[in-house]
Amino acid sequence: MPAGTTAYLVVRRDDGFGDVFQLVAGQTYTMGRAPSNRVVLKDDLCSREHAEVGFSGGRWRVRDLNSLNGTRVNDVRLDGEWELSPNDDVYLGRTHLLFVEDMNQLPDVPQQKDEAKSEGVSIRKRLGQTRYVTPVPQLSESQAEDTAAGPTQRHALSRDLSLLYRLALDMGSAGNYDELCRIVLDALLEAIPAEVGAILSPSREGEGPPTGISSRRLQTPLQPSKSLRGMELEVTAQRHRDPSLKNYIRVSDYVSNEVLDTREAVLAENVARDRYLRNRESLNDLGATSLICAPIIFDGSVLGLIHLYCTDPHKALDAEDLEFAVAVAKQLGGVIHQMQRQVSLTAENRSLREQLHVESELVGESPAIREVEQQIARVAGTNATCLIRGESGSGKELVARAIHYSSPRRDGPIVCLNCAALTETLLESELFGHEKGSFTGATEKKIGKFEAANHGTIFLDEIGEMNVGTQAKLLRILEGHPFERVGGSVPIRVDVRVVAATNQPLEQAIQEGRFRRDLFFRLQVVELRVPPLRERKSDVSILAEHFLRRFVRETGRKIRGFTPAALRKMEEYNWPGNVRELRNVIERAVALGTGPQLDVNDIWLSSLEIGGAPALGGETLYRPVSLEEIEKDHILKTLNYTEWNKSQSATILNIERSTLDRKIKGYGLKHP
Repeated sequence: MPAGTTAYLVVRRDDGFGDVFQLVAGQTYTMGRAPSNRVVLKDDLCSREHAEVGFSGGRWRVRDLNSLNGTRVNDVRLDGEWELSPNDDVYLGRTHLLFVEDMNQLPDVPQQKDEAKSEGVSIRKRLGQTRYVTPVPQLSESQAEDTAAGPTQRHALSRDLSLLYRLALDMGSAGNYDELCRIVLDALLEAIPAEVGAILSPSREGEGPPTGISSRRLQTPLQPSKSLRGMELEVTAQRHRDPSLKNYIRVSDYVSNEVLDTREAVLAENVARDRYLRNRESLNDLGATSLICAPIIFDGSVLGLIHLYCTDPHKALDAEDLEFAVAVAKQLGGVIHQMQRQVSLTAENRSLREQLHVESELVGESPAIREVEQQIARVAGTNATCLIRGESGSGKELVARAIHYSSPRRDGPIVCLNCAALTETLLESELFGHEKGSFTGATEKKIGKFEAANHGTIFLDEIGEMNVGTQAKLLRILEGHPFERVGGSVPIRVDVRVVAATNQPLEQAIQEGRFRRDLFFRLQVVELRVPPLRERKSDVSILAEHFLRRFVRETGRKIRGFTPAALRKMEEYNWPGNVRELRNVIERAVALGTGPQLDVNDIWLSSLEIGGAPALGGETLYRPVSLEEIEKDHILKTLNYTEWNKSQSATILNIERSTLDRKIKGYGLKHP
């Protein structure tokens, strides 16, 4: 026959090659379990008619016949036809076929690795996948007939699936790694006739003996590209069917190394003759006849090994036991990964909380700040509602955070909301949440701040800006009543501590009808006053050094401190913007400073005054000038302060942008 019109499919086995099927052009060869096929495969994962091979267009081609588990060539799942080339690997179920056009193209038979060392330990079966976790597509009637199993096989499969389902529930409820291992080993010994089971983990240089699962071990899994042969294995969990036995005897490094190398589970026999037992003098007591070793893998990374061995001379582990062990190992890999993720998130959450706690610490040594700290210490241990008063930028939110992190609710969330930044509708939605479709733009259900702060603290800044309608709902929550989301009808109860803050005189707002009297008294259970920075001038240098260290750390600038003149300039300033203004001044100085120390020229201060007080100290001197000249001068200074940002200037001057434009034109002010 012409070259290429004959070919061969050769069964590939672990120890070499098996059956040879000759292919001749002009005929189509179907492959499957049914005896009517030209190539009959004794494989329960194959369909009755699984695939077919034929010669057309000068090439041998293979295509899948809509089989249940699919056909793969060189690890690629077939969607259509595949043109075969010599030494292509064809996989049908568990069957591995090698395509060649000439028998001389067969590769050399692989030698059994470390055969001399194993001294009789033989690997009878390898398994990388298991039917228990193979996705099952929707079956046609003919496919259902193809895959039908006998009553005994169906009963065993149903029992094993039931065990796997129950095991999945138990594994999900495990609170720690030790409990997880106990659950897994108990289930394995229940389903498999093994006497001893253990879970082994690859050790790493520099780590001590394992004490369960550690975040360090889980965060550095063994990657697929890394060779693991010969790596030291540590027993992290063990289980005996006989409770009187306590010591697990390590069996066959040869088998373990094979599993670590190939990442396939193995069923080994003749284990009793393995001279590489860890405890040789116990060989006669052990009497192991067969062994299962399955890798615990997630996303291609080896997390450990499952060892099972049988010592009963009248029993032996078989291929079905291997299938079940592989299914359990795959489940265990996923659960360990979730534990790894939980450990990582918990550590990250703890780190972030510690960082946030550091950022929320009050800085200062003045008597005024010490008094605030004492008040916080007294009120933090209670659930009393707090009202924090102080000027804008004085640190009211820091006080609220200090109350939260010093309270029994420190492990719960702290949720902050600025009531002045939202309209009435949006504020109610932010506080209480809303249902999908409750108003225009509500495209999905939203959880409100009160729900998010359950078992924690909610900080309501600028409480004086809240409208009267929302105040009534807030009052009901403070009195212990449930609330409903906007557009919802389900009552919601939360356990939240409320801390409010304002820089407005609420008493005046009550007289003007803008704030509810009953809500005021409900909020003012404990009132804390945060002093402005000008009342604690001794803290200015301490705060300046604190902010300098933070911004130097963030920017990497080489600035060592302040000159005495710079510190004196800041201490003499009245700080109308309080601590927030000081923070911004230091941030600007660090960003623009050029020397090793921040000097007077680096400290840029505002020319705005507070209550007629001079910006840089000293007495206020009378100047005989008109109001028009004062207004012109003040508008010009404000424009220069904002670098002629008219919108910002109009906001500072509390006038409309159009009014500012008219005054600029009327006074003839020009941009420098």
